[in-house]
Amino acid sequence: MWIGCFKSCGVTFTAASPIVIDFTWRTDGARMQTGQGSGALRVQSERVSRVCRKLCLPAVMATSCVRTVGAFLGKCGNCSANFNTVTSQLSRQVLSRQICVSSTLHRKNLAAAGPEKFTLEFIQKQVEEYNVGKRHLANMMGEDPENFTQEDIDRSITYLFPSGLFEKRARPLMKHPEEIFPKQTAVQWGEDGRPFHSLFYTGKQSYYSLMHEIYGKILSIEKYQDRLRAKGLFSQDVKHISFGTSRWLTKEELESLLVETISPHDYDRLVKLMERLLSMPYCATEEEFVLRYRRQLEAQSRKQMVPPLEKDERGVAFSTAEGRRKTSESSVVLRDCGSGRVSINGQDYLHYLTVLQDREQLMFPLQFMGMLGRFDLECSVSGGGRSSQAGALRLAVARAMCSFLSEGEVETMRQAGLLTPDPRVRERKKPGQEGARKKFTWKKR
Repeated sequence: MWIGCFKSCGVTFTAASPIVIDFTWRTDGARMQTGQGSGALRVQSERVSRVCRKLCLPAVMATSCVRTVGAFLGKCGNCSANFNTVTSQLSRQVLSRQICVSSTLHRKNLAAAGPEKFTLEFIQKQVEEYNVGKRHLANMMGEDPENFTQEDIDRSITYLFPSGLFEKRARPLMKHPEEIFPKQTAVQWGEDGRPFHSLFYTGKQSYYSLMHEIYGKILSIEKYQDRLRAKGLFSQDVKHISFGTSRWLTKEELESLLVETISPHDYDRLVKLMERLLSMPYCATEEEFVLRYRRQLEAQSRKQMVPPLEKDERGVAFSTAEGRRKTSESSVVLRDCGSGRVSINGQDYLHYLTVLQDREQLMFPLQFMGMLGRFDLECSVSGGGRSSQAGALRLAVARAMCSFLSEGEVETMRQAGLLTPDPRVRERKKPGQEGARKKFTWKKR
């Protein structure tokens, strides 16, 4: 309410009613409206019992403040001619402040907005530029532009722009825009503004739709099992889904499939729900659905070069193989129908390998496959130390044994890690340190 309107005089209030003062400057354009050389002061009265966020002053202090402001406004009325200059300077300062704040807010909004969205026209333009660049690159390399594949492009880029950068993602590349720019979801609502999907407002409609679909598959399997129980045909010993060497889609692969960002917790929930489906006896009815979310791993045993089985002048089968670990190199000749004799560099292995752990490491592939005492081993090894020589010999023995084993047994050895080379090497010493990791003892002086 308006309690007082003053010009250059003060306004007195009773000490019994505390007040809250709110100064309102009313402007018209760049000029301030004043009432006959003074400003209008809006004074709002409130009781002490009301809790307010504004400044609550006693009546005595309010009276002195009002008098001071009234005198100030009276002087401002006399110098209204110079007010335009002051207000213009203030407006410029406020404008510059708004510009600075706006740029800061703009950067924050960009950071919070997530990945940049690309329009269909932009992608099409990038595809056209890619095709033009591919033709130019083919002409530079003297190749046929019509038969210039992506492998040829990568080879040409490597030749024209040699790079010694260790990080492959930092090296020059020329890929199709579909591989560079991430996939984007299409418009999810119609002309009337209503979303197409019922789970649109969850924020992750594809993810929750998949979760609902998996649970629907579980319910359908349960109904199928109930029908079999009613007919007396239910059995726990049924054929389950055979995955072989496959794995679940990783979190990144699932995100690219759903074109949505999911949290690790959401990914774990999906995998657990899939595992629940697979634990059911008749899960094989949904094998096609489950395999959509698994990736087949290429068996490493197929890549393993199995040494050919040879025979000597006596007709005894043997195979040879080589192994390495750190700086040690070894070669092994494995002869069948032997007595279990093992020699290393012309010496008995008991004399050459004086540590029991090294002997166990050498004989472990034979013990793992249950073939101790079947073969005679002639080994040669050089370089490195005691432990690295034993590791190189073990790898060579395991590789030589593959010629006498079936594919399933070779795969078993691979899964046990016997056919995998050990890539570890000694870590270099760092300057300013006592060793590779160890630091010098700290001394204050």
